[in-house]
Amino acid sequence: MPRIVTYNVHRCVGTDRRLDVGRIAAVLAQLNPDIVALQELDVGRRRTGRVDQAHQIAEKLAMTHHFHAALQVEEERYGDAILTAYPERLVKSGPLPGYDRVRALEPRGALWVEVMVEGRPVQVINTHLGLVPREQQLQASHLAGNAWLEHADCAWPAILLGDFNATASSVVYRTLTAQLQPARRLARRKSPSSTFPSPLPVLRIDHHFVSPGIIVEDVFAPFDPLTRSASDHLPLVMDFELT
Repeated sequence: MPRIVTYNVHRCVGTDRRLDVGRIAAVLAQLNPDIVALQELDVGRRRTGRVDQAHQIAEKLAMTHHFHAALQVEEERYGDAILTAYPERLVKSGPLPGYDRVRALEPRGALWVEVMVEGRPVQVINTHLGLVPREQQLQASHLAGNAWLEHADCAWPAILLGDFNATASSVVYRTLTAQLQPARRLARRKSPSSTFPSPLPVLRIDHHFVSPGIIVEDVFAPFDPLTRSASDHLPLVMDFELT
């Protein structure tokens, strides 16, 4: 059964304030995923030793990867990635709209990769929304529109996942579930799936949203000493089948 994971890795700095790319890779390796969506990766940034975190994690997992820089200053980049062991092709990456009334908001983006799952194309879109509610709403509407989910190339089945910084009671959630189904609601098993903060997770702000054509078996957030310390989020795992 295919497995997909979304994980905000907090630039590979754990709750113990230790920078450790290998620890993030170890969290993922023990989950044995087929597709991974990562947020908050540093590539070539001075603060994290100028390493390419996306490349290093993908290499340790024996996966290919695509990275999108939501923020770039000269050689330093910060953003999101999709990794997979399946055949894949990059479809699109790009920025999400900001909210002009609030200055100095962190730029946000999305990354879309078509992944061949059991010989069938699945559209996988990874994103990380902002922190300001109005900003999030603009970004969710953009994702739901013809640039992304309603794009002519975004044929079902599709999975939208990432760190949405929004709970199930939010406008963001309602905007996205007008088109896709929340995987938690569809899951045949009901496992713990709160992801933030990792030492004592009480919030569900990381999500998988799925189109018709995907059967969700389980959605869960592994909670153990390694996941509690590796990042400020827990990874969120989805096991699924294609109809």
